[in-house]
Amino acid sequence: MDIAQQSLTTPHRQITILDAPGHKDFIPNMISGASQADCALLVVDASTGEFEAGFERGGQTREHLLLVRSLGVSQVVVAVNKLDMVQWEQSRYDEILGQMQPFLLQSGFQQSKTSFVPVGAMSGVNLVNRDAPEAAALSRWYSGPTLVDLLDVLEPPSRNITAPLRFPISNVFKGQSSAYGVQGRVCGGIVQVGERLRILPGDESALVKYIDHEEENVEWAADGSNVTLYLTGVDPVHLNVGSVLCPPSDLVPLVTVFTARILVFDVSLPITAGASVELFHQAHDVPASISKLLATLDRANGTIIRKNPRVLTKGASAEVQITLRSSVYSGPAARPRPIPLETFASNKEMGRILIRREGETIAAGIVLEILS
Repeated sequence: MDIAQQSLTTPHRQITILDAPGHKDFIPNMISGASQADCALLVVDASTGEFEAGFERGGQTREHLLLVRSLGVSQVVVAVNKLDMVQWEQSRYDEILGQMQPFLLQSGFQQSKTSFVPVGAMSGVNLVNRDAPEAAALSRWYSGPTLVDLLDVLEPPSRNITAPLRFPISNVFKGQSSAYGVQGRVCGGIVQVGERLRILPGDESALVKYIDHEEENVEWAADGSNVTLYLTGVDPVHLNVGSVLCPPSDLVPLVTVFTARILVFDVSLPITAGASVELFHQAHDVPASISKLLATLDRANGTIIRKNPRVLTKGASAEVQITLRSSVYSGPAARPRPIPLETFASNKEMGRILIRREGETIAAGIVLEILS
């Protein structure tokens, strides 16, 4: 399932909306969308029983919030939708806020960067205004901002345009004539029309024929832009979701073994050395193992509490070694395919990882050192 993309212009912002699927079967797609985001708009269902189903342990609302925060998103707007299904009761809105606000703080979202807004999406209530007759019941107790008002005051993050270009591919499709389109987010630096880029993994390169940004042709795009690059001079077999485009003079390291500092989520089973996991990095989803538990750390200051722990339990901060595994079993000598990866110190977006096991997100972290 693809990530739907749409543009929205507010009085002070030009916003690109990435609509990621919410169902648990499409978490990899959601991760791909969240890795391209600056801010999060979380829509929760206020109808009876639906909010509880998403917010209870193991629910998708909790997991989505943990995922976006782990991927570096610090601003979130929570739209409490379908309040018309509960007769616009203020008590229901307050009940949902009462449960979500502590969890957001616990997950690392600052209160000053978190907003809530009641809406009725199907009838358009409080999306742009509250002028419609259907909004009368809400207006009796709510006089705050609309959804668009909150989107209009989101803080744009700083952009690192002096860094080497990094462009992880999130989608590939056939363009016009001989060009092939690749969608993604510029994660550092600037990309320009006419530039030749290396495709990693692999030895191929391609020429940027033109760049599409919000349905307009542009000559260049900078860090943070969600764009489509149309490439020529390359066989499309070499263009894959998860590959990274970069300058031939400044290649991204190809990695199979690295160390990371991770935070363990609310896991049902502890993490042990040798545990088989799924590693998510940008649009990559590859098999890996937690090959070594190097140390548990103090969450406040990062100092070592214990070296070589036997297990990692929920809430633990730890330094671990992660080793990629071969995706196709062909004996003990099968070599895993490396992925383009950088340390968090070199590039924050290229240095974030998520770890899942048996359909559950168990940890998130940052790459510390590349070993192989």
